[in-house]
Formats: sequence, C-alpha cells, structure tokens
Amino acid sequence: QLWNNYFHLAVAFLTQESLQLENFSSAKRAKILNKYGDMRRQIGFEIRDMWYNLGQHKIKFIPEMVGPILEMTLIPETELRKATIPIFFDMMQCEFHSTRSFQMFENEIITKLDHEVEGGRGDEQYKVLFDKILLEHCRKHKYLAKSGETFVKLVVRLMERLLDYRTIMHDENKENRMSCTVNVL
Repeated sequence: QLWNNYFHLAVAFLTQESLQLENFSSAKRAKILNKYGDMRRQIGFEIRDMWYNLGQHKIKFIPEMVGPILEMTLIPETELRKATIPIFFDMMQCEFHSTRSFQMFENEIITKLDHEVEGGRGDEQYKVLFDKILLEHCRKHKYLAKSGETFVKLVVRLMERLLDYRTIMHDENKENRMSCTVNVL
C-alpha cells in the first residue's frame, strides 16, 4: 500500500496543471526552467527508478499502475517519455513471466489510452516514440517478440485512429466525422 501511495502521489505531482510548462509563454517557461529545471523530468526519473527497484513485487502493481504510468508518459517532454515508456515493456514482461500472457496489461493500457487521448493528451510524437521504443524492446525478447510486436502495432493503430478522431471532431464536414468514427470502431 505504501508503494502504491508513493506512485500515485508522484504521478499526481508530475501531472498537476501548474507544472505543465508547455502551457506557459516561452518567456515564463524559460524563467521557470532556469530557476527550477523541469521538475516533471526529475520526478519521472525517480518513479522509473523506484519501479525497477520493486523487483519481483512489480506484478502486484499490474494492472493498477498502468493508468498512472500512462498519464506520466503522455506528458509532452521527450526525455521523460524516452525514460519512462520502457516501463510498459517491463510490465508486459512481468505479467508474461507470471501468467504466460500480458492480457491484463494489454486490456488496461487500451482502455486507459482511449480515455487519455479523448481527454486531450497524446500526440504524433508520443505515438512514434511508443512504437519505436516498445518494438525495440519486444524484438530483443525471446518470447515476446511476436506477441509483443502484434500488441505494439495494435496500440499504435488505435492511437492513430484516436488522434484522428480527436482532430476530426472539430471538423465541420459530417461525412469526415462519420468515416473517422467508423475507423475507430
């Protein structure tokens, strides 16, 4: 319970509105970065390190931590994304070693991703990094190469459709919206 609280608190800190530097003017952003650095990156790296320090206890946090970790990886900060997206592969691996599948992880990330993208998070850069990083990890793994690649491709296709859907919802053309809705379904 203590570790669960730690992760949730750290992710809540990291995702709070007042730390989302991309929402500030460039002058204000530069001033904050100069004075404090990007605290999101620092906390994200701490979360990553703590995750890996859990050792064999990680399985106890799957699928519950998929959503909070996803929230963290969706923050539009490239180095933070590169450092934390690999946690997903570790989650896949942990569940696979325990159950010979990563079905709980897969279901959870798909559900949470839908919610997060609908809420305005996620972008093309995230989709590209997610694809590149997870495929790289999966292809190196003896048992997860095939099923992992299938999963990554599925999630990337879903992300493409969700991002298109989010964009097209502001389109005046009713036919475009309907076509996009059909693609998501």
